Amino acid sequence: MNPAFSVVFLTTLIGAGQGLMIALFGVELTAQLGFVAMPPQAFFIAGAALSVVLGTLGLFASFFHLGHPERAWRAIAMWRTSWLSRECLALPVFLACAFAYGVAHVLGASYSFALGVLGVLASGVLFVCTSMIYACLRFLQEWATPLTMVNFVLLGCASGFTLATASAVWCAPALVPGLAVCACVLTLAGCLARIASLRRNARLRPKSTVQSATGIHAAKLVQKSRGFTAGAFNLREFFHGKTPQTLQRIKWTFLIAAFPVPFVLIAWGGSAGSIALSAALLCAACAIQYAGLVAERWFFFAEARHPQNLYYRQAA
Repeated sequence: MNPAFSVVFLTTLIGAGQGLMIALFGVELTAQLGFVAMPPQAFFIAGAALSVVLGTLGLFASFFHLGHPERAWRAIAMWRTSWLSRECLALPVFLACAFAYGVAHVLGASYSFALGVLGVLASGVLFVCTSMIYACLRFLQEWATPLTMVNFVLLGCASGFTLATASAVWCAPALVPGLAVCACVLTLAGCLARIASLRRNARLRPKSTVQSATGIHAAKLVQKSRGFTAGAFNLREFFHGKTPQTLQRIKWTFLIAAFPVPFVLIAWGGSAGSIALSAALLCAACAIQYAGLVAERWFFFAEARHPQNLYYRQAA
């Protein structure tokens, strides 16, 4: 497939916002249970605001993928059968919950915990809707696996907890070590799950053949031309045109930038004695990890081999 950067930014930005919302509620829950001291309200307010900003930026990025943005409202029309329509409904609900959660903490309201529960539920529903857009496409074998949903959830939570750890440096330093441990565990889990999906996809073999694609059932069939010389929608949307060497470089880039580098920076920043050093390391971890996740999501789309490319083999 040919990755659209609008969708790459949409999924990575809202994923980080969802993970951050889950981290905020996790902190409030552990504080309510008495495992940690309740942090200042500023921690929850800043985190909720950042979660809303990330989700809004992702929503804004999605409009660049539309041929007619003025008709965007029609995306919700098929909510009974379309995961994309369900995502379009789930995202505003999540943003509303995150916004309300932040406002409740501004007001010091007792119902902030209940709004946090709703925010986590909305995050989970949005994770399911977003990942199922791709996992439900059985003809794209690379996506049609439970690992697609697992990776969306783990990578979103890893980036969200990394952001929460960096935010805690300024608002609630006592939370930094615990959040850093959670971010490291999620980053490691995301790495293992992504490697598992890469290994699975490397073993896949296309179910379609040139014979089935063209309808010519000769034993030996060689396609010399795609039949036209001008560009076409099929060529622009369903094949990225990158060389295998480029794909390998991108794969190793995200495997390094999204997982081991931020893991080390988070671990170091979570145990650093200086607040300034800790802040610098954790902010670097956020930036590097997000860049790695952008590369990972680009590779996720590029890795999918659309069956129609068999017919347009010469273009590939």
